[in-house]
Amino acid sequence: MKKAFLISSFLSLILLACGPKYVINKTYYIADNEWTYADSLRFEFEIKDTLKLYDLIIELKHSTDFAYQNLYTQIHTTFPDGMHLNKPVSLEIANPAGEWQGKCNSKSCTIEIPIQQGAYFNQIGVYRIVLEQYMREDPVKGVQSVALKVQATNQSRSKLPQ
Repeated sequence: MKKAFLISSFLSLILLACGPKYVINKTYYIADNEWTYADSLRFEFEIKDTLKLYDLIIELKHSTDFAYQNLYTQIHTTFPDGMHLNKPVSLEIANPAGEWQGKCNSKSCTIEIPIQQGAYFNQIGVYRIVLEQYMREDPVKGVQSVALKVQATNQSRSKLPQ
């Protein structure tokens, strides 16, 4: 019995080690399911390898009575050298027929939306991303949680010639 437990524990550890490797995987739960303009979501992570490629993913959980096909956001990125970049991003959470994307139950849906795949970071250091809701409505009702995942891939870019 003890031997079987040790073997199953060992196999579980191996399977967990093979999962995605996240630089950050942070979730914010939205109070009262109402995301206001004032509720900026702040994410901070460190990049140590400028040759590695990463996938940036936003995971959104919303109620099934969410009123929109998409959720407009504004993404503010601060680089280690202090440079800022701002970009509006539309998170498409329903198809044109109005059917929810992602995994849904009777009360909520969860969807992972890749916002950049195969991305690389030119600078070693700490990056800061601030995510804001950018809709015409304040607050946006029905948003339950928002997560940012920066996942290291098994790929890297070649060194550029000097």
